Amino acid sequence: QVQLVESGGGSVQPGGSLRLSCAASGFTFRSAAMRWYRQAPGKERELVAVIGSAGGYTNYADSVKGRFTISRDNAKNTVYLQMNSLKPEDTAVYYCNAFDTYWGQGTQVTVSS
Repeated sequence: QVQLVESGGGSVQPGGSLRLSCAASGFTFRSAAMRWYRQAPGKERELVAVIGSAGGYTNYADSVKGRFTISRDNAKNTVYLQMNSLKPEDTAVYYCNAFDTYWGQGTQVTVSS
């Protein structure tokens, strides 16, 4: 049974940083590309970042390039999203995704002064 469990969300002031984690189980993590999505109130879910199975490939939404970094630790079956220079428009529920099929429960990120 595939499980994705996100953590690390919270409230932060503009310009602050957060690090999200997603612990995966139930599948061969080291073989899977992993994605972070987010969904703000009243908006569609959008792809934020993707990382290849070995970590050598990454890609980002234009809105987060240069501020967010996706990484993974295949020994720990965990994918991360380091978010720096946060803006109010980054406020959303952030979701971890595997195989474009499986989703975690999401973790809330709120950026506000």
